[in-house]
Amino acid sequence: MSEIQTIELAARAAEEPTAEPKGGRFLFSSWHLVLIPIAVVMVIPLVWMVVTSLQTLEETRHYPPTLVPTSLQFRNYTDVLQQAPFARWFVNTLLVTLACVVGNLLFCSLAGYAFARIRFFGREVAFILILATLMVPFQVVIIPTFLIVRSFHLIDTLGALILPNLAGAFGIFMLRQFFRTLPVELEEAARIDGASRLGILFKIVLPLSGPALATLAVITFMWTWNDFLWPLITIYNSNNMTIQLGLATFQGAHQSNTNLLMAANVMSMLPVLLLFFFAQRYFIRGIATTGLKG
Repeated sequence: MSEIQTIELAARAAEEPTAEPKGGRFLFSSWHLVLIPIAVVMVIPLVWMVVTSLQTLEETRHYPPTLVPTSLQFRNYTDVLQQAPFARWFVNTLLVTLACVVGNLLFCSLAGYAFARIRFFGREVAFILILATLMVPFQVVIIPTFLIVRSFHLIDTLGALILPNLAGAFGIFMLRQFFRTLPVELEEAARIDGASRLGILFKIVLPLSGPALATLAVITFMWTWNDFLWPLITIYNSNNMTIQLGLATFQGAHQSNTNLLMAANVMSMLPVLLLFFFAQRYFIRGIATTGLKG
């Protein structure tokens, strides 16, 4: 469908009278009767975490549990910053996450475009082998990955967290599939004008791939931000810890500071929640433009 036909269909749909909702005079659909209870159940753990972060240590240990704290203990958040290098953990996690996001957007775009547009010997076989790695659990490749990182002398550094996560098979697969939906005529016109492969990728293909790039960025951000197992294996110094690894220090073998742990969890979740709210429109745009191929 061309852009002119798309505009004509949109204008025709705007001129036609909108149909009344099936619910008639009701302001909501019957599906809301099912979705609202499910949403409430999913929000309960988040609310309970916030409530616990505002309680005293004695209230967190009280049985039956205290639903409403007697006083709001906002000092729990300042105690987290004073009793642990939480700010350092936050900066470490942010640096590692941003580096992994940028690396995945760059390298997965290059590989995905090569598999989508460039014909070379063994392309299909190489792509199948990359897809096959998605079926291999991370626990299987922990030891080889650790040995490779150790050979680069990156153990107990932030580089050990960045290097293995600069590209992934999922990102290559997703971008390759999205690039194949873009019109080839645009790239052929650019080739006639003398543009190189990299010029076509960075000036034509990537600007049209905003929804796919945003989706990959959000997934990589959430995966890297919440990663615990790999930092647990490669990081030993507390100054190089990430947030998820640092949260484990609030739990001991015989005692746990539950109120501080919940306060730290709330602060660690804020970047992910903000990213979700700001990235919503990109997901909606990606769904709305899916299938509109010229």
